[in-house]
Amino acid sequence: MKKLIDIQNLTKFFPVLGGVFSRPVGWVKAVDDVSFHIYEGETFSLVGETGSGKTTTGKTVLRLIEPTKGKIIFDGKDVTSIPLSEMRPLRRSMQIIFQDPYGSLNPRLPIGEIIREPLLVHKVGTKKEQEERVVEIMKLVGLSPEYLHRYPHEFSGGQRQRIGIARAVALNPKFIVADEPVSALDASIQAQVLNLLLELQQKLALTYLLIAHNLAVVRHVSDRVGVMYLGKLFEVTDTKELFDSPLHPYTQALLSAIPVPDPDAKKVRILLQGDLPSPINPPSGCRFRTRCRYAKDICAEKEPPLIDVDCEHYVACHFVKKGKKVEYTHSL
Repeated sequence: MKKLIDIQNLTKFFPVLGGVFSRPVGWVKAVDDVSFHIYEGETFSLVGETGSGKTTTGKTVLRLIEPTKGKIIFDGKDVTSIPLSEMRPLRRSMQIIFQDPYGSLNPRLPIGEIIREPLLVHKVGTKKEQEERVVEIMKLVGLSPEYLHRYPHEFSGGQRQRIGIARAVALNPKFIVADEPVSALDASIQAQVLNLLLELQQKLALTYLLIAHNLAVVRHVSDRVGVMYLGKLFEVTDTKELFDSPLHPYTQALLSAIPVPDPDAKKVRILLQGDLPSPINPPSGCRFRTRCRYAKDICAEKEPPLIDVDCEHYVACHFVKKGKKVEYTHSL
């Protein structure tokens, strides 16, 4: 399979300013040495707690946020080596669907103009061709062309997210970052929007980077999943493998929190102790060690590398070795 996106040692630190002259006195390590790849036509999901660096990773991949260091290879091109002034042609192939369907739409523009805006910016087609394209896209995402001249406030949350999706696919991109696209929607609408994204993926040959915290959503739409914690990737594998055989203690804790729709079902809930450490001063060695029930001295002394333990099942843990042998002191 062809790699459409190849992220190599991606890092993004934000300065903490202080003092009279507002100079950096520390750094928020939002994304720290993260590497993964996304195959053409697949949905790769990033999951983790709030503050794990998922959204920052997604925006940095698109260079909406400039990386501190690392490489972003898109379709064979090193995106990080291209000056920002020359990024516009690439923007046609890389788009984003924002989390907030309310705040991401200009309230002063009718939705026809919102969807048409990318075509105007990139000077695609004549005015008549652009108008025809807008109607075509609206039908594609399940919006009636009769709504062309209505404003965002006249639509429900689900309809507004469809408008955002229509804007994202207007230029026929290859790659879309979907930043928690259903988290702000009612549960009854979430499935409709997710099914729309899957349908568009098939029709338009799209590749997704899905950022989510709802594991049920991830299971429904993802091909592969990456688990993030405090700016680091701790486990990457295909969706079925992750849900059937999670190897990292953090992944196991996340999956144990998924509610089971059976009152008689017995499920062991793994409770994480303590709070998420500060990304300004993360723990030494393994960043998860302060909340891990299996932590030993080596976890504080040495950071575990993300290694392939079995056929593209990557895990960052000192006690998970090649061949999936788990050497925890307690049974899982």
